[in-house]
Amino acid sequence: MNTKNKIIHFTIFGIIVLLAIVLRVYNINNAPSGIYPDEANNGTNAYDAQLNNNYQWFYPDNNGREGLYINLMAVGFKFFGVSIFTIKLPSIIMGVLTVIGVYLLSRELFISKPRLALIASYLTTVSFWAVNFSRTVFRAIMMLPVLTFSFYFIFRGIRTNKWWNFALAGFIFGLGFHTYIAFRIAPILLIVLFILLLLQQGFAILKKHWKNLLIFILFAFISAAPILYTFHTHPEFLNSRTADVSVFANAQDGLMPTLTKTITTSVLKFNFYGDQNWRHGYPPQPTLEFFVGIMFVGGIILSIIIFFNYLIRRFIGKVHNRKLVTHGLLLAWFVSFLAPEFLTTEGLPHALRSIGTLPVVYIFAAFFINFIIERSKKLSRELYIVTLFFIITLLIISGFCNILKYHKYWTTSPHQAQSFNKDLTDIAKYIKILPQNSNKYVIAGPLERLPVKLLNETTPNLYFLYEDEIDEIDVSKDFYVLMSNKKANVIDNLSNKTNITTDTIATNLDTEFIIIKHTQ
Repeated sequence: MNTKNKIIHFTIFGIIVLLAIVLRVYNINNAPSGIYPDEANNGTNAYDAQLNNNYQWFYPDNNGREGLYINLMAVGFKFFGVSIFTIKLPSIIMGVLTVIGVYLLSRELFISKPRLALIASYLTTVSFWAVNFSRTVFRAIMMLPVLTFSFYFIFRGIRTNKWWNFALAGFIFGLGFHTYIAFRIAPILLIVLFILLLLQQGFAILKKHWKNLLIFILFAFISAAPILYTFHTHPEFLNSRTADVSVFANAQDGLMPTLTKTITTSVLKFNFYGDQNWRHGYPPQPTLEFFVGIMFVGGIILSIIIFFNYLIRRFIGKVHNRKLVTHGLLLAWFVSFLAPEFLTTEGLPHALRSIGTLPVVYIFAAFFINFIIERSKKLSRELYIVTLFFIITLLIISGFCNILKYHKYWTTSPHQAQSFNKDLTDIAKYIKILPQNSNKYVIAGPLERLPVKLLNETTPNLYFLYEDEIDEIDVSKDFYVLMSNKKANVIDNLSNKTNITTDTIATNLDTEFIIIKHTQ
């Protein structure tokens, strides 16, 4: 690219990154509408970690969770305090880094196609799938920048033969073991890449890069060592809920029929029938919007054709083309990180378990879009201009529809509010306006109380009770009792002891909670 084109290119990329930030920060206090108990569990662990200086590499409760995400949240709490924004700040940062990572990886894989990198990063920026998980408190989002940046530096290192690229790639890759259980599949991707490089270049690749390979392994081991040691000293941490939902443990109709069903369901979610969990998507819509879904299918089919074409030419015509490695890696990446979804049987389709495929899904779509543009340019200038205008229009419309879908329709859906337990977050917010000197009692189970507790860590005179602990309420003082639904036994018990009033507090999105008041 000449200087003028570079200025235009990076200006567009800067706008894309700015848009990514805005879409992930805008209205963050209200979308999603609540803090789901599993999210709050991460937050309460983070608050305890920074309060007691007790940061852990692995947090064993709630089926066990790698600690990096929680520890980053804890650092945010230490400097900025607990708020809905700081609770979600790690996801926001990781979501923006994913956009940048997709751009860099696309630019390196398709080094002669800078437009492709812009398209891929734009699709990631406006993706409902990507935006949603950039605004929730699920640690899986951390895998995406780790994967994209580590493979970006690997390919950059292969191209430049600079050792520090391999050091960065290794260190970032090792961090992946601190993110999410599905990352444990990633070493398979490294093995596939190694085989592909051997196929393309033969053992010359080893002769040229064996020192860099050792550097990669060393730095990956350095960053992964703490959690590997934790697993060594606590092997029970390796057991997780994954075994309970595994296709191998639940193949009641036989392994192959069950696998056929799970694979089909996992693949069809992209274009036909998406994740039906409102925390993960917009039921019953597919994961990808119509235009991008078609481009994704076209991209993956074209990528398969190119891969096998150069694989055959490698053995028959001795052709050593880098496209063999590029497309082989993308296809292996897609299959590998779809596996955490189709190797389980619960809650399919499942956009969270397959989130590792997100970068390559949009790279495939961008690859096919760019392919159409390039083909039109070869045919005629007029066709190229018309095609470019048409594609840009569709990209803008697709992005606008996604933004509207998330920030208008999904955000204002009562189904979304219910799935994120908005009533619990409403209780947490309501407590903040109650008199500090009065006693405040929340009747909730162990998980349901977590969002309320997290958002009121410093609220005085706040107590959490179970239904059978009502006798612990001090009826001689002013008090408020809050609960997410009406419990007649609690109301009757308190009515027999003192004068109370009971109100139903209705909030937006069809949510409500119950408050019992006793004031002198």
